[in-house]
Parts: sequence; structure tokens; C-alpha cells
Amino acid sequence: MMDYKKKLDELLLITARQNASDLHIAVGRRPTIRIDSVLVPLAKETILTKEDAEGLVLTLLTEEQKKAFSLKKQVDFSYSLEDKARFRVNVYMQRAFMAAALRLIPAQIRTIEELNLPPLIHDFTRLNQGFILVVGPAGHGKSTTLAALLDEINHKRTDHIITVEDPIEYLFSQDRCIISQREVGLDTLSFGDALRSVLRQDPDVIMIGEVRDPETMATAMTAAETGHLVFSTMHTNSASQTIDRIIDSFPPSQQGQIISQLASTLVAVVSERLIPRVGGGRIPATEIMLANPAIRNLIREKKIYQIDLVIETSVQEGMLSLNRSLVNLIKSKEVSLEQAKGYSLNPAELGILLERT
Repeated sequence: MMDYKKKLDELLLITARQNASDLHIAVGRRPTIRIDSVLVPLAKETILTKEDAEGLVLTLLTEEQKKAFSLKKQVDFSYSLEDKARFRVNVYMQRAFMAAALRLIPAQIRTIEELNLPPLIHDFTRLNQGFILVVGPAGHGKSTTLAALLDEINHKRTDHIITVEDPIEYLFSQDRCIISQREVGLDTLSFGDALRSVLRQDPDVIMIGEVRDPETMATAMTAAETGHLVFSTMHTNSASQTIDRIIDSFPPSQQGQIISQLASTLVAVVSERLIPRVGGGRIPATEIMLANPAIRNLIREKKIYQIDLVIETSVQEGMLSLNRSLVNLIKSKEVSLEQAKGYSLNPAELGILLERT
């Protein structure tokens, strides 16, 4: 019979040593890791039976998590392999079988330079208040970017940083800042509960792992409005789509107030895609929208469809469209044209920009 704890540790070590981003455990497949966006079955491993998958998954869970899983049929949490590696885990059911997706969380928090992000992003760490959103698809570096921003604040300022996460991903070593990391389910019942009390905990900087509902969004904007620097993430594809999504998540009777708050508190939206790099690895393509007076007016007037044009024509202010970022990566031979087209939201415009530059 398989020693599930030993086998799980082996699989997690393979994931970390191969510098994979994810490990997948599912019935009817070999354990599979993701390297540079590509799923790679572990050829030396056997195809997992129902018993094998269940044994591996249950090894991950504490008794409390098993209870939560039996109620909800899915559960999120973080898991540490001694001091070797940490993972963000989602355990779920598929076709009545247990399965798990484990995302490797690098032990070292990388800097903005190491992540190949635009230098302008440093500016966000110097602000005293405002609302900054990092957006993009799942697995494209949003949490890693937020960790880089918070860690830079940690080393340069003397602030109280509070994070609310589900689960906690990067672990910060306190330097000049006090850092309070709160995990939903462990340290607080919900994002809403945590945020309702956060302003009584004397924060300077607040990081919300993900904005998932209108209540969280409204509280985040109120915190930014009352003199705090607030960071969060959303699963949206662009700055304009993000603003549309925020407004549309509220009932019409509340939208006027939300538009006013958003126009006054929003500082920037950064949208990211991690693109497979020529020669291996991944590199970010980035859209940056800065809330200048023109953007704020478009938000107030609900002319969100015009935001993309303002981004494209405000390069001198530091704004960057996704296509222009992709063109820069193609020109510097970091990514291929084919890969760039696959990640562009407007491949025809990408072609025109390439011809002009």
C-alpha cells in the first residue's frame, strides 16, 4: 500500500525543484506539474486511482479542513512542506472524485526589477492613500506583484500593513513595518468581517487578497477615501473591463455613489499577462492605467469605452497599453510574435503597432 504522506512530500519536492508553478492531483491521470504554462505529466509516476487521489488529498487536510470540505465540497488553504516550500491549495470534487490543485509560492519575495515589471510601479509604494488594483487571469502574477509592492514598503517605510487573504500566500519578514497577516477562516470569518474592523486596527496600508463581492469593494474604496493606501486584485482582463465590472456589480441605486468614490480614490489599474519567454521561463506583459483627470472624468461620465484610447495616447505620463507592452517584448526578442498574438486582446491593432515602430 502506498505511503501517502511520503508520496505527497516527493511530489511537492519535485514541483519545487522543477520550478513548476502548479501540481495537479486527479483520478485517471499521473500527477501533473505546470512548467512555463505547459502541463507536464510526471512520467515516472503511476496513474492515480480513486484511492490514491483520496489518500494524497486527505493527507493535505487538517481535521477542521476535512469538516469544511465535507460541507462545501471544496476548500482553500496554504500548506507548508517543512521549511522547504509553501503551496496555495484548492481541494475540490470532480465527477464524485477528490482532486487538488497546488500552486507553489516562492519562498523569496522578488523585487519589481526581478519580476521584470515597469519601473513606474515603484511609484505606488510611495503613496499615502488611494486604491490600486492588480488584475489579470488566474496564475498570471497578481499576488506576486502585490507581494513585491508590500515588501518594498516594508523595507522603506515605517507603517502598519494589514493583509486579508484566503489563504495567506507570501509570508513577510517584518523589517521597518509592522505586518499583520490575517487568513480568512483561520484569523477572521470572512473578507467582510475583517474589513469591517480593519480601520480600528490603525493600518496605514491594507492589502485585500481578492475583491470578490460588492461589500468588499465598497469597504476597500471607503478605506482609500479615509486616508489609507489599499491594494487588491481582480480577475479581469483590462483596466476598462475592471472599471465596468466594479460599477456593474452594484445595483443601479448605488452606482452613482460608487462611480463618485471610484473616480476619487482609484490611483491605478495594472493588468498583467505572463508570456512564455523565448528560451524558457515567463515574462510579464503589462497594461498600466493611471487615474489622471481625463480618466477620472470618463469614470464620472460612465464613458468607460474611451479609457483604452486615453491609455494609448498617454505614454508620456507613464501609461502603457497591453499591445504596446507586447510590442516592446517582441522588439527586444523576449517573446515571439505568435505568443504575443495569442495573449493580445486586439491582435489586429498589435500588427499595426508593430509596423509603426
